[in-house]
Amino acid sequence: MIEVKVALARAEAFAAKHPRALTGTVVGLLTGFAITAFGIAPLAPDARDLPQRMLAETVQTNDLEAQLTALAEHQIGLSRSELTRSSDTVESLFKRLGAFDPVAAQFLRNDPLARRTLQGRAGKSVQLTADASGVVQAMVVRFPAEKSEQQATHFSRLSITREGKAFVSKLETAPLQAQIRLGSGTIQSSLFAATDEARIPDAIASQMADMFSGEIDFHRELRKGDRFSVVYESLTADGESINWDSAAGRVIAGEFVNNGRSHSAVWFKDSVTGKGNFYAFDGQSKRRAFLASPMEFSRITSGFAMRFHPILQSWRQHLGVDYGAPTGTPVRTVGDGAVEFAGWQNGFGNVVHVRHNGDRTTVYAHLSRIDVKKGQRIEQGQKIGAVGATGWATGPHLHFEFRVKGSHQDPRVIARASEAVTLPNYARNQFRQTVASVQSQLSVAQSMDGGVSGAD
Repeated sequence: MIEVKVALARAEAFAAKHPRALTGTVVGLLTGFAITAFGIAPLAPDARDLPQRMLAETVQTNDLEAQLTALAEHQIGLSRSELTRSSDTVESLFKRLGAFDPVAAQFLRNDPLARRTLQGRAGKSVQLTADASGVVQAMVVRFPAEKSEQQATHFSRLSITREGKAFVSKLETAPLQAQIRLGSGTIQSSLFAATDEARIPDAIASQMADMFSGEIDFHRELRKGDRFSVVYESLTADGESINWDSAAGRVIAGEFVNNGRSHSAVWFKDSVTGKGNFYAFDGQSKRRAFLASPMEFSRITSGFAMRFHPILQSWRQHLGVDYGAPTGTPVRTVGDGAVEFAGWQNGFGNVVHVRHNGDRTTVYAHLSRIDVKKGQRIEQGQKIGAVGATGWATGPHLHFEFRVKGSHQDPRVIARASEAVTLPNYARNQFRQTVASVQSQLSVAQSMDGGVSGAD
């Protein structure tokens, strides 16, 4: 009994000296100190007169003072994550992360790797671990791979760790990992508003619009109450979800109910050619010779019709389609072909002409940047430049034209009427197996309208 009183006195002294420690743990430890255990043979109804025997045993524990000392030395780690901002300083970043460490801040300002990483583009993921006093123990910064050819498959990781009183930094490249996610939603105002509500990335929403663009005009035919379900890949860096334009996941399968009519599609990769494409569940290709739009998804500001020219101040036939988008938004070619012209051309400013099969040509004007050269072979969907306001333009937008034997045509009509890519006969058995596996996933997605779930 005296030993128990001494132990309790030591515990109270420890609690007074270390108010932040988990003193509840000490109480748990004391329950095993100098305890006498009793075991009594069970009494069955027909064994009441059997002899009974009492056993007593003292349970030995480790020295209590050693346990209290070890507990006092234990450091509690606090971990928080943030995204960098263009206006960030080391101090403002630390403040959002709940850290106060002048030594760590000085290291970040002086270390070449840390300075170059944190002063670069905004939106990098920062994970910081500090002790209970806010002293930094470790930092990890994750961002798109520095080499452009690796950005779709890898990420860069800057690790900063405390070693004694100093810090050490290390920069490395690691592969991105894919997780399968399910999502669904209902259109109330726009596609992106619905996908935002369902926490589906914009890149996935753009792919879904592309997937069904041959059947649904997302600029004109979207209806309130339309529903969609999607199965897609979400890329992660060290298990952390990312939302980088350079490393977007891929849509695996989707269903869109537009104005009461259901449209379904699945991504299928040909094991022989190595090329992938979207197909309806009956094997009909969703890909046509020409995409419906030279941008993943944007707002049409002027269609193929008569309009009042904002610069010439007169009514004229608009021989193309204008897409409003911020400067720098990527522009892609709508079909396979060769670059016929790439450079400056009067009112078009920076412009690219692409020659396709069948005496067909597409024109991409007012670009802020040109990423291709004359004579270069390019594939459907390849980036050829970026939106700008060069030439005769009142603001940033893309002017897009489609010409057949020199005659201007409505690009959206041409895209819908263009020939489809067919599924090879040798791939049909494998395709049917793929469809069967995604149909069950889409059924689960449909039951969670307005949400998203993930699975490894």
